[in-house]
Amino acid sequence: MAADGKTEKTTNRWYKGLDAALAFQVVSSSVDEVVIEYEVAEQHRQPYGIVHGGVHCAAVESACSIGAGLNAMARGQSVVGVENHTSFIRAVREGRIRVTATPLIRGRRSQLWEATARNEKGEIVSSGRVRLFCLDPGPEGAPAPVPWPAEK
Repeated sequence: MAADGKTEKTTNRWYKGLDAALAFQVVSSSVDEVVIEYEVAEQHRQPYGIVHGGVHCAAVESACSIGAGLNAMARGQSVVGVENHTSFIRAVREGRIRVTATPLIRGRRSQLWEATARNEKGEIVSSGRVRLFCLDPGPEGAPAPVPWPAEK
């Protein structure tokens, strides 16, 4: 995490789409650890009133993808998730969820990250692993990595 907080501000402005729709907020992000949080709200719940499993999967994938992306970006690469295995441990109906992701393997072609989500009591509510493929820019690979927005 940057001491001046710029990494998290930039990451939150850069990471949009589903993460914005689910109100995920980056607390800290580095090549060694990513922490995101969200407050359980109506958009997270399925008809039985508990957090939808897809939200747990999305939170695990987002945290892991940010970290893997930061690692790959340093080499001019981008990443795509190729496997997400998320286990749902404890039902969640309300409160703040914190997801912490750390790398298990950071290779040039693939990375494996692991994330654990905890409720405010510190209890594990879900955990997962995401395997990501590192893509080189160009016609056979991915487009150039998405540039970080300039600070305002």
